[in-house]
Amino acid sequence: MGKNPEHSPVNFWHDVKFIPDPADSTGKRGTYRGWFRQNNIDLKKIDSGVIRAKVEGNWREFKIVNLPEGFLKWNFSRRIGQLQKIRELLKDPQAGMPEIAGPHNGIVASHGLKRQDAEFSINNAVKGMGWLPRKEKLPDLINLLQQTKNDSTERKIALLESLYEKGTEIFDLTKQTSLELYSNPGFETHTFLNQMTDPGVAIVFLDLPKSYELRCIVQMLHPDDPNLTDYEKQIVEYVNLVHDYFHGESPQRSIAVIYHVIQVFDNSPGKWRGQRVAP
Repeated sequence: MGKNPEHSPVNFWHDVKFIPDPADSTGKRGTYRGWFRQNNIDLKKIDSGVIRAKVEGNWREFKIVNLPEGFLKWNFSRRIGQLQKIRELLKDPQAGMPEIAGPHNGIVASHGLKRQDAEFSINNAVKGMGWLPRKEKLPDLINLLQQTKNDSTERKIALLESLYEKGTEIFDLTKQTSLELYSNPGFETHTFLNQMTDPGVAIVFLDLPKSYELRCIVQMLHPDDPNLTDYEKQIVEYVNLVHDYFHGESPQRSIAVIYHVIQVFDNSPGKWRGQRVAP
């Protein structure tokens, strides 16, 4: 694995297995299975709103903050608007595709560990972003998505709209979520390697005239990690469910990613130009 250019020299994986593709007579094609556990974050004080992490080589405590009101209004209203655009497209395929800009597409900047095919460690990648329900609401939201995942697209749009309309009541306002879709013991994205090495990242949302930058501590949860708590298992299930709700059911569960927000900057052109708005 160390000779693979799409890896780093560091191995993060446990219980690695190669499962050959039965359709390949050479036995060379197949998939890798394995799991990992981050050792650069400490969640012992998470219920008190504090996360400890090894950022830029040093262990520090970071206060987790709520996303500010301006971000919330922009995010939830734009998500509802994009769902309405999808509804229009269903009725009229000539209505045009939903915009790429907006709250779904976060541009994640990370650094920490050079992949063997790269000159340095810094990396930028666009990730699909979403919300995580508040802890006490998570089981009910999982059940709701399970019960409605085979409904018509129109009904699923209406359900998501109803959630975003009550977004500040339903969702954890200190977090954003995503999936690490591609990393496994046979292939590692540069984002994955960086976040396993240094969990401090910046996320930029561009939706002119608005633009926000979040500074976050990353927590990644592998579905096959035997050490997952019940709550972490629920997070993995929910983030995969809400992704598949529109994209279709995936053949396997992916790595869930939680971005714990510690700072927010308003990067909108004009009077803001990168002013910190939280804390």
